Amino acid sequence: MTPMQPMAPMEPMEQPDRWWPQELGEQPNSAGGQNEMRYAFFSGKQRMAVDSRNGKVQVYDTGDHRIAGVAQNQSGGARKVTFTRQHGEVDLDTLAQV
Repeated sequence: MTPMQPMAPMEPMEQPDRWWPQELGEQPNSAGGQNEMRYAFFSGKQRMAVDSRNGKVQVYDTGDHRIAGVAQNQSGGARKVTFTRQHGEVDLDTLAQV
């Protein structure tokens, strides 16, 4: 039986293309997406960029929320977007646009 070969060193991950406004920074604290929407959260700036893939990125004031995930619920043609935070969920419609 031939001994196992050592594992090759890991290659660094490529940085994702930045789609959010430059003033938010290079690295979000959390980022993700679901269906046609994606988000990037920047805790130091208390901002979250949301791209609904309609050609317009909207920035929201997150206050003291620490955003960690996203969920979408579509019912009867209406779409509700909520984000997971340290105290449960927060509805996107409750965040102020900047």
